[in-house]
Amino acid sequence: MGLTVEEVLREELLIDAKVVTGKLLTSKKDVQWISVIELPVENFVRKNEIVLTTAIGCKNDPDLFIEFVKDVIESKAAALMIALGRFIYDIPKEVIDMAKQHDFVIIVLPWEIRFANIVETVMLQLTDAGSEERKRSERVQQKLLNLILAEHDLNHILSFIQEEMEATIYLSDRYGNLFDRELYTEQVQERWKQNVVNGKVPRQQTVQNNNDPLIQKFDLIEETQSEHALVQIPILQVSGEPQGYLFVSLPEGEEKESFLTTNRVHIIEHAATTIALWLSKRNAIEETKIRLRSDFVDELAKGYFQSYEEAVSRAGLLGYELHNEYVCIVGFAENMGRIFERRVQEGHTFESWKKSMHRYIEEEIIYAATTLERQWLLTRNEEVFLIYLQVEHQTDHEYATDFLDMIDRRLQHLLPDIEMIWGLGKRVKHFSDYHVSYQQARTALKIGYRKEKRRTWYDQTGLDRILLNLYEFDDMQEMMKNTITPLIKYEAERQMDLIGTFTAFHQYRGNVSQTARSLHLHRQSLLYRLRKIESLTGLSLNNSDHLFLLELCLKTWKIGNEDMDAPY
Repeated sequence: MGLTVEEVLREELLIDAKVVTGKLLTSKKDVQWISVIELPVENFVRKNEIVLTTAIGCKNDPDLFIEFVKDVIESKAAALMIALGRFIYDIPKEVIDMAKQHDFVIIVLPWEIRFANIVETVMLQLTDAGSEERKRSERVQQKLLNLILAEHDLNHILSFIQEEMEATIYLSDRYGNLFDRELYTEQVQERWKQNVVNGKVPRQQTVQNNNDPLIQKFDLIEETQSEHALVQIPILQVSGEPQGYLFVSLPEGEEKESFLTTNRVHIIEHAATTIALWLSKRNAIEETKIRLRSDFVDELAKGYFQSYEEAVSRAGLLGYELHNEYVCIVGFAENMGRIFERRVQEGHTFESWKKSMHRYIEEEIIYAATTLERQWLLTRNEEVFLIYLQVEHQTDHEYATDFLDMIDRRLQHLLPDIEMIWGLGKRVKHFSDYHVSYQQARTALKIGYRKEKRRTWYDQTGLDRILLNLYEFDDMQEMMKNTITPLIKYEAERQMDLIGTFTAFHQYRGNVSQTARSLHLHRQSLLYRLRKIESLTGLSLNNSDHLFLLELCLKTWKIGNEDMDAPY
């Protein structure tokens, strides 16, 4: 423990000192400095400093003395010691009331006590207290190093830090994802996810709002889903970039400055160094493992393996089984940008936040597969998740539906506005089917995205696949150029939806009245549009062959040429 005002007053030199205000607070007021100050105070008084004064600068002016005491209080000094008998003989009632209102300690001293003796005595006390602090700091540092050298798990390290800090702590990666979650209840984990989703943690920009160099590097995060405010400390790499963050939950009613004593700051600094060592080792292992597993799934999907035996050998080393039957599923979160703009506060980058969300989506994929007791293979290429999900006796659709329903349901709780788009291939029965099923799932995802469908099975896309293949033919390109391009140009120039008009007209089987009502158009306006379509395309809407040709061109154009930026 550090030095307190109460311990200072126990010295024999101060036996005649009298506490005027805040007597019950002296045991709680930490002392880090002592100085002699007269007017003006300005910024010469530091926090937790005992201020000695004769009030010589006040010149028997009560108002000036009141201002002087007010400035000392605002500097968050530990106490004000006033020598009576020369320049001031008693403490004005206004000063006493002000001190009581701000829980401030005022002590009066006999004039005969020399300030130099008081300063010497307190400095000796501070030196002794500092020695004790250093010993405790060294003990904590040694214990943390021993935990690292003995290769204890992160649970042991965090539990020790938590005990020494006397507060709940959290450790996350650079994107805010918690490590060692078994330390926390499911409710705490859910609240933490919401903090990350809303961009509350981790804070990306350091806010320098404290003049104390000991705690200037720590960020205070007040508006969170947690019950208490959090202090965020970066866990730095050698490069100076954070590889994670340590969070300390402030006890209820405690302020950052009062909670972060010198001892706790030392503990945090040692903890940050220790955790940095632990994370460097863990990250190297985990990143290698994740990369190897991800590369294997990627190579399997793209058909890079020369033989089944080679793939099985690699799979065994990574804990995967290839003898099961799987169905390939690919998917991505379509509206990440809109969610970020709506929910996340300033000071956070989209890329960092998006990586956190992708990590949570991976967790829900793994959770769903584990809950349904099925084997899975998983990787992610940029923003697209690639999953091979084991299926047994169920139909592909039945089992994949249960799996995706569980993922979507849990993601809706975390991100209510998220829109996951999924494409599913056919069942993998033979080794060569891994590549085939992946290609099918990608095609289904592409078609589903362009048709604004959340889930698309490959075997339900027969017509769309024909149209996609048809789109590549030169003759079809020429036909679309002659029919669709004039409509697009006219729409852009006149702001008239001719393509939508034809689609509605065809949907109502050429019934002009029904079409006009559905488009909220006057009958004559609709007829004008229909004649304009005929003149621009050179096709007659009364000719069934022409109608078929125009519809075919429109469907082919929409499925193959629509301007989409999905990452499939």
